[in-house]
Amino acid sequence: MRNKLSWLAAPYVLWMALVVIVPIFLVIFYAFTTANSVELAEMEGGLRGLFSMFTLENFARMGTYTVIFTRSFQLALVATVICFLIGYPLAYVMSREGPGFQRTAMVLLMLPMWVNFLLRTYAWMSILENNGILNNFFEAIGLFSLINAVFGTDIQYFHMIRTQGAVVLGMVYNYLPFMVLPIYSVIVKLDHSLLEAARDLGASTAGVFRKVIFPLSLPGVLSGVTMVFVPSVSTFAISRMMGGNNQMLLGNLIENQFLGGAYNPHLGSAIALVMMIIVVACMWIMNRFGEGEERAVML
Repeated sequence: MRNKLSWLAAPYVLWMALVVIVPIFLVIFYAFTTANSVELAEMEGGLRGLFSMFTLENFARMGTYTVIFTRSFQLALVATVICFLIGYPLAYVMSREGPGFQRTAMVLLMLPMWVNFLLRTYAWMSILENNGILNNFFEAIGLFSLINAVFGTDIQYFHMIRTQGAVVLGMVYNYLPFMVLPIYSVIVKLDHSLLEAARDLGASTAGVFRKVIFPLSLPGVLSGVTMVFVPSVSTFAISRMMGGNNQMLLGNLIENQFLGGAYNPHLGSAIALVMMIIVVACMWIMNRFGEGEERAVML
């Protein structure tokens, strides 16, 4: 029976091979080759030509983009921390309230996700522009006039768009639900008898949270961190729209290598491969950390 049912998975395996495995092998192939090395291999032919095709030239050029690598991981880390600081208290409050409040909060949390990603980002651009909604509001209430009168400046608007702060804001706004939902789903399923036992043993409310609730919610925290950090470090739409050319991230750099004027899919594949390796390594470390914490809690 199991062998018969296994055939039902064949279309799924074939689809995964076509859209996941094959593209990954293509990225690896392009990362270790260049246009010149491929031409040279075709000219030489044979086994010698095959070996001469592969090169580390693309990886040797990575030092040129150290600033972009650093900026990408730095902003992704900042956005992840902010999402955690906002998302954990929100998830905790949601889990402690009644079913009616939970349903309402869940709808309000997911409501922006029903709108197209680009439309949400365009909305924030309209809010943060130099002549946008927020600056017009500040001007209407006389904030700029007050600041200019007190400090002797000549401020006409706050420069908020095309900054790192705008990029982080876009990440937090778009990815916050991915932090809240895993944490909420873990906390809401906690065994209340454990909390009652901790209180009966004399633990304070803060002690119960620190020694019981937070350690048991770590699997949700790690899932949320992964779901926020990975898309943040690889985003290109948010950084391009809210950061402009001044705040280029890895996603924009890879996009430029495939679609921009500096067309070089070999270099773009090498950058994408390095980014994938770093992200997978971060995920592996977080998973190992989570397993260690779970064992510590069980003991």
